[in-house]
Amino acid sequence: MDGSGARRRASSSNILTNYKLGKTLGAGAFAKVKLATHIPTEIKVAIKILERRSINDSETEKVRREINNLRLFSHPHIVRLYEVIETRSRIYLVMEYMNSGDLDDYITLSGRLQEDEARHFFQQIISGVECCHLHMVVHRDLKPRNLLLDSEHNIKICDFGLSNITRDGHFLKTYCGTPDFAAPEVICNKLYAGPEVDVWSCGVILYNLMCGRLPFNAENLPGLYAKIKNGVYTFPHYLSLAARDLISRILIVDPINRLSIPEIRRHPWFQLHFPRYLLMPTVISVYNTKEQHLVHEDHPERYMRSLSPNQTN
Repeated sequence: MDGSGARRRASSSNILTNYKLGKTLGAGAFAKVKLATHIPTEIKVAIKILERRSINDSETEKVRREINNLRLFSHPHIVRLYEVIETRSRIYLVMEYMNSGDLDDYITLSGRLQEDEARHFFQQIISGVECCHLHMVVHRDLKPRNLLLDSEHNIKICDFGLSNITRDGHFLKTYCGTPDFAAPEVICNKLYAGPEVDVWSCGVILYNLMCGRLPFNAENLPGLYAKIKNGVYTFPHYLSLAARDLISRILIVDPINRLSIPEIRRHPWFQLHFPRYLLMPTVISVYNTKEQHLVHEDHPERYMRSLSPNQTN
């Protein structure tokens, strides 16, 4: 019998003295995630264990980026990084434990969501993404699989391995992310500032929430890319005019004309039933937002009634 597994467990126990390790939650090519209990507080955490010998320089950089960016955030809808423990052979990331799976599984089980529930999730996602952008971090891989759920079905954004820091006047050019959720400028290998590609992904996620399917579908990758580049998608008949209006203003191929996060926040559909704890007027004020299409902020219901079919795509 190979005793290497027992030696690894003993080594982890010696390093993670404040934690009691439990079952394995998941495993990949160079890491595994284990459930653990923080002994002093009895709080359950997820510990990502990375084997240094299994990761190359590129993957090491990805891990460093995730650690550095997660350390910037303290937000109710971004997964918390509690502690990083490093040894010669391993890196341990002690993170917030989410016990209800991810949004992709939730959509698969539930089918399309009613608009109120979709709005509840979308408000939390946008708030978390806005926090990232205020810290000059662009996620670049937003998708339901990277949106975890807690026991009360609150969203936590995770997996910042493809994230990067943005700087005013500088552009990114790396093609990354998941094709179904990638913005046109990304798949066209164009330069991009950063936040606008996250906004596009949020629009795809919102469509996915309310329709139970993705807006851009094709039998092969070239076909998918063609639809994304041209913004070719259709709305099901059951979507409200206000929801169509918001999605159509997010899924705009030209990133210059695409809604920004502050504009999304001010859209009447988004503002309905908006939770008070997410109100951040001082945050909104740091942006320069376009004023058109932001009318009736104080009466979103009146605005939505005023929409007519020829105002939507």
